[in-house]
Amino acid sequence: MKILLVGNYAPDRQESMLRFAAVLAEGIAGAGMAVETMSPQPWFGRLWPSASGFGKWLGYLDKLVVFPLALRRRIAAARDVVVHICDHSNAHYTRHLQRVPHVVTCNDLLAIRSARGEFAQNPTGFTGRQLQQMIATGLQRASRIACISEATHRDLLRVLPIESRRAMVIHMGLNYPYRPMPRAEATPRLESLHPGLSGRPFILHVGGNQWYKNRGGVLRIYEQLRALRRDAPALVMVGPPLPFDMAPQPDVIVLSEVQNESLRALYSAAALLLFPSVAEGFGWPIAEAMACGCRVITTNRAPMTEVGGAAAAYLNPDSDLENWAADAAGKICEMLDESSSAREVALRAGLEQAGKFLTTEMIAKYLELYREVLAEK
Repeated sequence: MKILLVGNYAPDRQESMLRFAAVLAEGIAGAGMAVETMSPQPWFGRLWPSASGFGKWLGYLDKLVVFPLALRRRIAAARDVVVHICDHSNAHYTRHLQRVPHVVTCNDLLAIRSARGEFAQNPTGFTGRQLQQMIATGLQRASRIACISEATHRDLLRVLPIESRRAMVIHMGLNYPYRPMPRAEATPRLESLHPGLSGRPFILHVGGNQWYKNRGGVLRIYEQLRALRRDAPALVMVGPPLPFDMAPQPDVIVLSEVQNESLRALYSAAALLLFPSVAEGFGWPIAEAMACGCRVITTNRAPMTEVGGAAAAYLNPDSDLENWAADAAGKICEMLDESSSAREVALRAGLEQAGKFLTTEMIAKYLELYREVLAEK
């Protein structure tokens, strides 16, 4: 049996999905299985390299016209090959795989649900709705679908007419061996990231500018926290630069393109991770932070509750914005003021919870799934 992984289009800069495909390839090879990765290549996209505007449309030519030709050629003479589409946003390729055993990993239904009007705060245009319908149809054609959380699994079966036997849950494993970093090792890394991190306590947020990441909510919470206490830690936001409509605040540090070891240092040194997402497919930073011995406060909504378990602290997502931010700031104060013994108990619980998301276990479950779909053909 050989596994053919279908990865993402690199110019789209979907870093988490690129890392996921790389972790899969490494784990499958480590298990002694033959593995190959194919991804759409930027042929037209090289003419105007961009994930937006005209470059985005050129990218669609690479992804929707050129790559299917390459994929069909690759599988035409294949024997005992299982194709794994690593990101459901490429599920439209299943139309070319109906005679080939294949698996799709479904990360979330957020874009499909937005296109169907479930999120008023994230309206979808006409072309976006057509693309999401293509993806939804591709998921409906899939031989098997591996959902990365119970929450995503529930959404999939609720939103799309898919037989439950074709969908299962395989939790994400950590895409890097995150673990606590000693202070002596973390300090020089922090200082190299930003001089404002030298010996100063800070709260950490990790996430992009997608609507559901709620970066605006992070800033509102921090503003309330600064109003509550003069000695509020700094806020470090790891991700792309803030959009123009999010005015920077005092003591807010934005770090972009942070490498894994530097992120591990940030998790290990942070007073806590603030992760108030409106929605997620999984919530990688929650597990990453806990694996590094970092306290987590996140939204009391699945899948954040699924990943954080009893080790995280939770925010009520249903109150109005101002009350919600004030409530969140109050809970952060409580966490910052907890006794060393209470903090130690919570950190141990976090390490135990993070241990539920082992990459080796994820790989083993995918290998079992590959064997099942191959046996069915």
